[in-house]
Amino acid sequence: MKLGLEVFLEKYTKDYSTERIGLLTNLTGVNHQLESTIDLFYSHQHLNLTALFGPEHGLRGEVQEGKLIDSSVDPYTGVPIHSLYNKDKKPNVEMLKDVDVVFCDLQDIGTRYYTFIYSMANTMQICGQEEKKVVVLDRPNPINGIDVEGNLVQDAFRSFVGKFPIPVRHGMTIGELARLFKHEFNIACDLEVIPMEGWNREQYFDQTDLYWVSPTPNTTTIDMCMLYPGTCLIEGTNISEGRGTTKPFEVIGAPFIDGRKLAEALKSLSLPGVQFRPAVFKPMYQKFAGEVCEGIQVHISNKDTLSAFDIGISILETIYRLYPEQMTFIQAGEQNRYFIDLLAGTDQLRKQIIQGDTTDFREQLPTAVQQFMAMRENYLLYPTNDMA
Repeated sequence: MKLGLEVFLEKYTKDYSTERIGLLTNLTGVNHQLESTIDLFYSHQHLNLTALFGPEHGLRGEVQEGKLIDSSVDPYTGVPIHSLYNKDKKPNVEMLKDVDVVFCDLQDIGTRYYTFIYSMANTMQICGQEEKKVVVLDRPNPINGIDVEGNLVQDAFRSFVGKFPIPVRHGMTIGELARLFKHEFNIACDLEVIPMEGWNREQYFDQTDLYWVSPTPNTTTIDMCMLYPGTCLIEGTNISEGRGTTKPFEVIGAPFIDGRKLAEALKSLSLPGVQFRPAVFKPMYQKFAGEVCEGIQVHISNKDTLSAFDIGISILETIYRLYPEQMTFIQAGEQNRYFIDLLAGTDQLRKQIIQGDTTDFREQLPTAVQQFMAMRENYLLYPTNDMA
């Protein structure tokens, strides 16, 4: 297969030889030989790289989640780096003054909460206002381009972890999302997507010939990416989602939890595609840093049958049922809202967990998925095996 980056460098560089180029990327912007998109653009005879744009976690991926990042200068190329994880979470007009076109080369992980796609969307919006073109160099959805899970974000709960009404697991590539954002959510920009060659929708990342480069400090393995649509919900509580361990979003717990009791309760649900094991861990940072936590590790037994969002809801429900006095929902910074409501795109899930029955919320999910599947159809770029 060929990445959008590789297709562009092979076929289209001369089309941009007179343009001043901005590049929104990070450490995941590499080709099959692990050569950096930044270096490939900077050294290319036909490309004039004048600005770099970095998403959450920074251009090199060294910054922890939620930490605002200052703009700087790239020490390797001398090109200015404009942070898009600033207080406004978006570029401004000043950042674009030396740019004619912005390229985007980022590895998304297929989940609505992941902020890279909104850095791209915000860049598309400001580029549209300033009449600058956007070119997205496409990359695979690592958890395949078929399966879709979850609800749609309600208008009152839009945020930087849920800017648009898309499902939690959207089953689209970043290039396909750019097309959908432009046409369905009224982003009036000049957009071009450079598709990959040789990727089909059934493929998980580990079925490609690409090396996995972890996009952020806590985005570790493909198993983590598979579970993230569900276990990220734990972030909205005082329960550790495993940040500060070697298995973030795979181990979950707290000092007050009995790991054996929790594992047995979750095993009794017979959730498809996963197994639960009692686990003991000590986070090095974030929640309960330096404290011994008990809980569970989620092990994937069949990635084709699991429903991560359902697993996440089940874990939350079970912990709240077992520890209603100790488990709490945390506030979202200065917004005076519950963070889980922003992640879930609604307050309905939190309220039903407290009530002890999420049936009503779960029953709405198939309709939301069907609604989105119909919407996304016009923006898909790749076949399934039976269509190839």
